[in-house]
Amino acid sequence: MMRTRPLKVALLGCGVVGSEVARIMTTHADDLAARIGAPVELAGVAVRRPDRVREGIDPALVTTDATALVKRGDIDVVVEVIGGIEPARTLITTAFEHGASVVSANKALLAQDGAALHAAADEHDKDLYYEAAVAGAIPLIRPLRESLAGDKVNRVLGIVNGTTNFILDAMDTTGAGYQEALDEATALGYAEADPTADVEGFDAAAKAAILAGIAFHTRVRLDDVHREGMTEVTAADFASAQEMGCTIKLLAICERAADGASVTARVHPAMIPLSHPLANVRGAYNAVFVESDAAGQLMFYGPGAGGSPTASAVLGDLVAVCRNRLGGATGPGESAYAALPVSPMGDVVTRYHISLDVADKPGVLAQVATVFAEHGVSIDTVRQSGKDGEASLVVVTHRASDAALGGTVEALRKLDTVRGVASIMRVEGE
Repeated sequence: MMRTRPLKVALLGCGVVGSEVARIMTTHADDLAARIGAPVELAGVAVRRPDRVREGIDPALVTTDATALVKRGDIDVVVEVIGGIEPARTLITTAFEHGASVVSANKALLAQDGAALHAAADEHDKDLYYEAAVAGAIPLIRPLRESLAGDKVNRVLGIVNGTTNFILDAMDTTGAGYQEALDEATALGYAEADPTADVEGFDAAAKAAILAGIAFHTRVRLDDVHREGMTEVTAADFASAQEMGCTIKLLAICERAADGASVTARVHPAMIPLSHPLANVRGAYNAVFVESDAAGQLMFYGPGAGGSPTASAVLGDLVAVCRNRLGGATGPGESAYAALPVSPMGDVVTRYHISLDVADKPGVLAQVATVFAEHGVSIDTVRQSGKDGEASLVVVTHRASDAALGGTVEALRKLDTVRGVASIMRVEGE
């Protein structure tokens, strides 16, 4: 039997995502009510610019006083899609204090202060759901938090930023340079006017922190995630990758150490074999590859951003939270019991692709190989080409630590026969 009194929802933010959430709540009202067991009512919408026309939203619901809205006391669920740290953090904690559960899409806030937000939700016996914070419409948080709750996740490897994937895919398939591909992404609306958060890896790093925390039952903050952007990736890097049967992706990688005693989280460009499922993720799409003991290898794929995909994830959380509300229960909270240490990037072990500009004369290869050996870095393959006294030397290593590789490169730069280090890139997904 359906309850007739509606569950009241406050919407914080009415931009691309918020307006789509409001539209779906209105157009799919009957379906949502049937799935939840009670109608849901949009009780207020907090915005910064109240004079803007918002199609399908009663102007009487619009307010600039977000604090008053979340303090009303009759709000069942607050949906936060304004982003940023403040005032979002204060509004979410205030919502808990005044009896509301929260659905958020705020990756930056969750990566920075997720533990405190979960503690506030637990203190007031309320839900905090955030499927939309990572990978848009792709169901990822819930499978990691619930479906794989009985399994041991060892690795999460993924493309979690559509802008960077569009740019790198364009460079790979058309031969375009970085700036040319970025200009195309901007013209098509995939890149912001200021793309720094995307291309420098900040967006992906926040998502990596959230994923690592859930996957490994350990608190991982944004500061724990090693981050490198992809602005230095060149057409020459793609040419080298293609010669190896690889492509280049900006990856978020969360791993449990082989001995299970620590975890790492990192974001950086990497070469991956064309045989790996992530190599074929095109355009602005996202995909995440999960490796666990019992389930084995799982892949989640789909649109990772945009109004409708993100709103889909928000509405999925809204349905779950409303169901919990009706049942007088709460869903899964933070699981950080493992409390594993997060290892620094220097301890991370992976393969490397190093391109060197060297003098084209006898003995250079022997000198370079000696430096690698002295630093305990084993060479897998070497390719050399050149003429007129100059040459290019490409070295692909076996697995080595980031610290060992760093020492190797520093020593290589001191060789008279090495003119410069053209590029260094990790090789993943083997």
